[in-house]
Amino acid sequence: MFRRFRRLRSNANMRDLVQETRLSKNDLIYPLFARFGEGIRAEIASMPDVFQLSIDELIKEAKTAQEKGIKAIMLFGIPDEKDSVGGDALSDRGVVAETIRAVKKNLPDLLIFSDLCFCEYTDHGHCGVIDPKTQSVDNDATLEIIAKQAIVHAQAGSDCIAPSGMMDGAVEAIRNALDRGGFYNLPIMSYSTKFASAYYGPFRDAANSAPSFGDRRSYQMNPANAREAIEESLEDERQGADILMVKPALAYLDIVRQIRDRTNLPLAVYNVSGEYAMLKAAQKLNLIDYEKTLIETMIGFKRSGADLIITYHAKEICDLLDKGGLCATS
Repeated sequence: MFRRFRRLRSNANMRDLVQETRLSKNDLIYPLFARFGEGIRAEIASMPDVFQLSIDELIKEAKTAQEKGIKAIMLFGIPDEKDSVGGDALSDRGVVAETIRAVKKNLPDLLIFSDLCFCEYTDHGHCGVIDPKTQSVDNDATLEIIAKQAIVHAQAGSDCIAPSGMMDGAVEAIRNALDRGGFYNLPIMSYSTKFASAYYGPFRDAANSAPSFGDRRSYQMNPANAREAIEESLEDERQGADILMVKPALAYLDIVRQIRDRTNLPLAVYNVSGEYAMLKAAQKLNLIDYEKTLIETMIGFKRSGADLIITYHAKEICDLLDKGGLCATS
């Protein structure tokens, strides 16, 4: 009888030896939400164990993450005041700039990926400047302030600029601005294929960034379009992106695989708020073996071709990897 497949599954050591896909702490980027104030640790109702953090509390959270083995955070800002052009994002005294400086002062070896967008900072909740005639985002006017925002982050000490607004030409505009400013070695991780997804709902609670009118379908990707999704990422590579990203992750692993097959750049997935919230809800209702399902999901991201995983589960994953046994995949 033909038994070739089961021979290499006969015991745990053999299974570990021939395992094709491995999950490591080095794969993880941990998203954090910064706001002004002191001693603030406000839990997001739709995202258990995720918080809006004042800068002092964010440093504590980042230190805990670093001690667990996480090497990078993704930083989002929640300003005290919003306006039509996201002025806080353009200020070197804005919440993200101040947080970058504080984290670098206290945790100099921790990598900071700074999210570059305007939805958190604008009073209308869209990702750029609104054209009053069309009531939609003015692409070219937004590119001008995106370039300014990139310089603010660079001067504050960001380790990687991560534009998420899906404006056409954003990567080229940022790269040109960084090079003119002397930041030749500062990489760009583009949200290169970002879908107009229902999975973002809890994030909008976390970042207070829901649009006050309309939606974002005129600049984010149609979830039904695969060929266009691939071209979006390849275009950002042509414009100078150093890392590409697919967002969300779970429903778009076919896109991750197809992009992986067409580029040699590092490829990230964003395990977004809705994906996180669904697993947490299933855990609360005791519907699944939460730990096994979490690791299986992360392995799925890696198997599809992702090199990096941006995830709110990052600290939990580190703990599971440290436990070994079933989770010993690092």
